[in-house]
Amino acid sequence: MNLFTEQLNLSNEPIQKSPIKLPVMDENGEKKHLMEVFDFESMLEDYLIELEIRNYSENTVKTYSSIIHNLINYMKNEENLYDGKRFLASFRKYIRDLKRDKYLTQNYIYLTTVVSKKFLEFNDIYFLEDIKNPKRTKSLPKSLNEKEVKDLIDAVAIDENDTPFKQKSKRRDKVILTLLYSTGLRISELVKLLKRDIDFDERTIRVRGKGDKDRIVLFDEHTKELLLDYLEVDKQNSEFIFVNKNGNSLTPRYVQMMIKKYADKAGIKKKVTPHVLRHSFATHLLKNGVDIRVIQQLLGHSSLSTTQIYTSVDMDTIKSVYDQAREQENNI
Repeated sequence: MNLFTEQLNLSNEPIQKSPIKLPVMDENGEKKHLMEVFDFESMLEDYLIELEIRNYSENTVKTYSSIIHNLINYMKNEENLYDGKRFLASFRKYIRDLKRDKYLTQNYIYLTTVVSKKFLEFNDIYFLEDIKNPKRTKSLPKSLNEKEVKDLIDAVAIDENDTPFKQKSKRRDKVILTLLYSTGLRISELVKLLKRDIDFDERTIRVRGKGDKDRIVLFDEHTKELLLDYLEVDKQNSEFIFVNKNGNSLTPRYVQMMIKKYADKAGIKKKVTPHVLRHSFATHLLKNGVDIRVIQQLLGHSSLSTTQIYTSVDMDTIKSVYDQAREQENNI
């Protein structure tokens, strides 16, 4: 048994359930291609609408859409694709081809398998029911140290010679960087924050996270002052906290590019993203003795195992603890 078969755990007789009895014959008695039997394009449109209703992030919806589009385009070129057994065989070949692409990660293979199955099952098609999801690689997220975080935020320097608009934009950017680090918010959560979500007295923000789950995040006094200062200057009549010059909520793409700009200005060589700030938030809390279950709640994780991945102790901390222990042993 090769690695591919071992990971997917394929049986010899797959279940071929579908809402239509297969194969379907045309007027000439020939078996019809599944791409003619099922309107996968329309099914995909319905599926993406469902994801948006379930509050999946814009980035996730785009990723799922791309994965399913690629699958549909591949299947269109498959010959004799007229029942579930042949669909399964073609899918195995598709995954094999993806694995041979050296630019694709194991996590992308995993995601392709999971998303393809979910898409079909959403439409009551179970051609891939017997496929076991491939393993994922668990690479540790990167994080910044405390000095790098400070340098990043300090890179947003508000100059009195700047125009009023530029000063306001810099205040907004500084608040965004500070808030991402002090709360651990996801980028999709940050751009959707509403003014009514903030409780300045309690220093809390109500956040609508993944799966329409609400949670409360905290922010410190310094972040509170920055927020109040920004909202005092920002006079646009919008329910959103962070808006552009037209009063529309910021896009995740803007925030990503803004962070990269200030990371370059601060001379930080690492790749800095909203997710890196989220991981830095969790890592620094853990290093300072905060219980991992508290961190789990602040991050909005349903599983503690997810939090344990995000908050893996960085190598600098390991080296520091190791050196201290060795020094104590040598002094005995």
